[in-house]
Amino acid sequence: MTTEKALAGEMKSAMEGDARRTNQVGKKEYISQVPEDHGEMDDSSEKTPSKASKSPQKSSKRPKTVPVKVTLLDGSDYETAVEKFAKGQTLLDMVCGHLNLLERDYFGLTFQDADNTKNWLDPSKEIKKQIRVGSWSFGFSVKFYPPDPSILIEDITRYYLCLQLRDDILSGRLPCSFVTHALLGSYTVQAELGDYEAEEHGPDYVSDFRFAPNQTRELEERVMELHRTYRGMSPAEAEVNFLENAKKLSMYGVDLHHAKDSEGIDIMLGVSANGLLIYRDRLRINRFAWPKILKISYKRSNFYIKIRPGEYEQFESTIGFKLPNHRASKRLWKVFHRFAHFFLFTLHHWYVYVCLT
Repeated sequence: MTTEKALAGEMKSAMEGDARRTNQVGKKEYISQVPEDHGEMDDSSEKTPSKASKSPQKSSKRPKTVPVKVTLLDGSDYETAVEKFAKGQTLLDMVCGHLNLLERDYFGLTFQDADNTKNWLDPSKEIKKQIRVGSWSFGFSVKFYPPDPSILIEDITRYYLCLQLRDDILSGRLPCSFVTHALLGSYTVQAELGDYEAEEHGPDYVSDFRFAPNQTRELEERVMELHRTYRGMSPAEAEVNFLENAKKLSMYGVDLHHAKDSEGIDIMLGVSANGLLIYRDRLRINRFAWPKILKISYKRSNFYIKIRPGEYEQFESTIGFKLPNHRASKRLWKVFHRFAHFFLFTLHHWYVYVCLT
């Protein structure tokens, strides 16, 4: 029995050894049948290329790009190209990189829709889904006006904020008195020209500047009179003084939307760092601060805000407004959400960070 077991074991070992040798030979034969990739192929391989050989060619194809033009705050154009499926944030980063802007949260890109209405490009969505027709043309603008411009760290950020405010003043979006026009205009001249020099500057050296929608000779003379007193003030200091006075204007940083109240009277709804503002004939008649607003919603062309009860009130109240159409109502709803998120969360956390560092 012992001899039979030993013999059986030897036969089993021999068979396993033969099997291993057969497998090794088979592997060598299989490997030898596969041609090495030295960049040469026979006729049959050229006629029927494998999928593996096709895949590098597919991946090497350049993605389709779309030409883009962005009008900057100084009036110049920045032209580039982005991928067809690029998101808005990609283009915004390209523009800010071109301008060497690091404090980018305050800025955005605008475009005109088919109704010639200004819209903000959503950074989180693909550009092609927001611009259905026409060329990809945008404007670079300040989207969120800092309530306190002194929190801005870099001079270039303040410079572009000044450019935006100058445009707001000239377009009439930021109304000013004669005194304020003259004061802000004098800081603009100091930032652009530096100290007054009688030998360099003639009697009408500010006539090339635009300070107000309806500029007069009287305003220009007052600007020159103030400018001559700023000797030694650097351009950066002039811009800081400009912003410190501009932020006090009642319409500073207010995004206005046409609407009607519950009685059908024309009003303007303004969204700003302070909350929702209501204007009639350019005069503010009501204000709802962010903490007072519990909820916002819209249905068709109606826009609603739910208000927290006051000190002597028991129940919440809802106030409705009528906007021109459904798209205008939805646009206001989006703006409201973006302003609330930025000024209640993003900017608040930034203030905390600055205070702690």
